[in-house]
Amino acid sequence: MRECVVVREVGLRDGLQLVDYFVSTSKKKEWIFRQASLGFSDIEVTSFVPQKLLPQFADAAEIVEYANSIDCLTASALALNVKGAQRAMEAGARKICFVLSASEMHNQSNARCSTNQSIERLSEIHVWQQERHPETSVVAAIATSFGCSLQGNVPEKRVVEIAALLAEKGAREIVLADTVGYGNPKQVRSMFEKVRQEISDVPLAAHFHDTRAMGLANVTAALEADVRTFDAALGGLGGCPFAPGATGNIATEDTVYMLESMGLSTNVDVDGLIKLRKDFAYWLPKENLHGRLSRAKPAINFSYDFDRKMT
Repeated sequence: MRECVVVREVGLRDGLQLVDYFVSTSKKKEWIFRQASLGFSDIEVTSFVPQKLLPQFADAAEIVEYANSIDCLTASALALNVKGAQRAMEAGARKICFVLSASEMHNQSNARCSTNQSIERLSEIHVWQQERHPETSVVAAIATSFGCSLQGNVPEKRVVEIAALLAEKGAREIVLADTVGYGNPKQVRSMFEKVRQEISDVPLAAHFHDTRAMGLANVTAALEADVRTFDAALGGLGGCPFAPGATGNIATEDTVYMLESMGLSTNVDVDGLIKLRKDFAYWLPKENLHGRLSRAKPAINFSYDFDRKMT
């Protein structure tokens, strides 16, 4: 029995947030359906932020409603504050991804408040969630965990401290995010091990950008630190509007292929994923997509198992 690893698709949120034209709601729904049919069980489908800031997500409530109609799929949505989280839960999101930054400068740019104030916001969200929507879980993502293009170095001790506070305030999963691609494998392994020592009872996940071509190496380092959930975006789409120089996420197709090649099980239809990646390029013809598998194809001796059937 192969060990299971979860690859969570975040392209619909982290990928589309920098696309400067509206991607149709019907196309977003097709994307969700096709990835779910390929075995993806956890997809971050949208963001509940003010429409004037990111009009791409004006259809957030409709997207969540659609995603919830698909069996075996957990639809998550991003929120930066209490109001956004409340809107997401009222729309039916089964998981809320609350983002804050370890970098004070980045948090001020992204959330318009200090990091400590964001931590208190999570506490408010947790109280409201427990009272109104106990069926929903709250994930906390710590952006710029490995460095920041605005601030520079982010002390490891500070990231560990933030993670511990988030766990105390009600986070049911904590994601360490390399928002600007500053992380390296040695740093990644050390960071996850230190956080794990501090909060052994909360699952950890990783979110890497491939800005400096170390994304998959960092996945391997996180695996060595017992991380088993990874965010990725189809075609390596993505970036951060408040982090100069940030490029796309690790490509979903490359990440799945590497994990399967290592003998781990993602329970994803790799052949179908390659086909989807090809179609995806036609959906977003203006975007500069990344990833190696779409060009090189799998090795001739590559094999994998996929047995999921949608109902």
